[in-house]
Amino acid sequence: MTTCTPTADRLQATAMPPPAAPAARAAPAALPSATAPAGPLLQACGLAIGQGGPGDSAQRPLQQGLDFALAPGEVLVIAGASGCGKSTLLRTLVGLAAPLAGQVLHAGTDFYAADTPQQTQLRQRFGVMFQAGALWSSMSVGDNVMLPLQLFTRLAPRDCEALARYKLALVGLADAFDLMPGALSGGMRKRAAVARALALDPPMLFLDEPSAGLDPVASARLDALVLQLRNLGTGIVMVTHELESIFGVADRLLFLDVATRTMTALGPPRQLLDSGPAPVREFLRRGSGSAGPGPSPNPGHGGAA
Repeated sequence: MTTCTPTADRLQATAMPPPAAPAARAAPAALPSATAPAGPLLQACGLAIGQGGPGDSAQRPLQQGLDFALAPGEVLVIAGASGCGKSTLLRTLVGLAAPLAGQVLHAGTDFYAADTPQQTQLRQRFGVMFQAGALWSSMSVGDNVMLPLQLFTRLAPRDCEALARYKLALVGLADAFDLMPGALSGGMRKRAAVARALALDPPMLFLDEPSAGLDPVASARLDALVLQLRNLGTGIVMVTHELESIFGVADRLLFLDVATRTMTALGPPRQLLDSGPAPVREFLRRGSGSAGPGPSPNPGHGGAA
């Protein structure tokens, strides 16, 4: 098992201690899954991201020197100005874009140094909700959620259906199993995508701009779902620029600076608002006045959804 020590001492905010992992959630049928690691679910070690690949003379780095970790039952929000590399970082963390330098450790295993069978196993330890949901339009909502179960487990068809219905109920879509994606609203499609991401009961979830393009009510429902999943022990990495979501669900905020091309803050949003670097405080205060948003509803990881 590989380990790395983040160089967070250069940051102007101190990260919160990793939260304790709550009890595992129940499911209608057992899934073959590995024991949750005792350490971080995810670590980025000296990570550099951008266009091109390792050793490519045409590299265009977006961010470098990224060091952070994700604990079970923690929501880590990635934020920064447009073009800073938020989505590129998310793609690197989930194995879709190789880093220019550094390591991405999943449960202590270097993802990009692993062979193909190892990477396949590691991918089953996390779920991804892409910005537009990315549901298969020709398949029903239920079939979309059952697909990972059919591909990666040996569950009987009736057990796959039972689990898919359970996951849809978990995200508030108990009656959507037989509907087509085109019949859902934008917020419902995103919640269905979260249900699919949870199909294999992974300990970690990646969300790319889950509230983008949604009305305030749909956005609030998604935030409530994130808190619910966090309280069930899921570690969540979320890319967003929505202030209400940042202050409402984030245990820690990782800020990517577009000018310096590195992380300039890592800590609780309220702490960064009060004493973080000037660009971070400006980002967190935009449109909300000098007082900033209200207190986070989940201090110490103990808030209810």
